[in-house]
Formats: sequence, structure tokens, C-alpha cells
Amino acid sequence: QVQLVESGGGLVQAGGSLRLSCAASGRTFSSYTMGWFRQAPDKEREFVAAIDWSGSSIHYADSVKGRFAISRDNAKNTVYLQMNSLKPEDTAVYYCAARGTGVRVTATLYNYWGQGTQVTVSS
Repeated sequence: QVQLVESGGGLVQAGGSLRLSCAASGRTFSSYTMGWFRQAPDKEREFVAAIDWSGSSIHYADSVKGRFAISRDNAKNTVYLQMNSLKPEDTAVYYCAARGTGVRVTATLYNYWGQGTQVTVSS
């Protein structure tokens, strides 16, 4: 199993950037596919991006493609989400998640979740 802790959220103006980090515990971090999801008030949890254990398979939601970039550093047990050109509609709680091998876009297929970090984008 793995425990996940997100950081890096905050308040930013439209057009600005933020970098989220997710620190994972456990010796088997490199075996997991990692994903980022987000949830706005009164909406279902939405897929944002995912990356497999080797970094060779990456998938983005259409709404963030070209603006966000996911990466991982297995030596540091950390996954990142670089968010550029932020829009007010990006405002949500962002969650880091982990699952077994294989990139997936469905939240229920991920086994482990962080506590979430708030991202607010002002106009």
C-alpha cells in the first residue's frame, strides 16, 4: 500500500501558474501508475492527467492538454502537476491517486488517494 500527501495549491490570477506535488510513502512507489483528479463544488470527480511507472505512457484530459504537464521522480517518491495558463474553470480541489500498472481515466479504478489541495483561480 501507499500513502499520498499533496501540496502546492493556493490562490492565483487567471493566466498564472502553479506546481502541485504529491509525496508518496512506501518502497514500491515506482510500481504504481499515478494520476491527478479534481473536484469542483457540486460536481463529480474529474480526471486530469495520469502517468505510468516508467513515464512512457501519459494521458491528459482534453480540457487541460497543452496547459498542464504531469511528471514523476521515482527516486524522490514524488509526482508533479505543472499547471500553466490557469483559468477560473480550473478552480477545484485537486487529488493525487495511485493504482496498479496501467494508465486509466476512471476514478474508481484508483486504489489510494491523498487528502486534496485547493486551487483557486481568480479572474
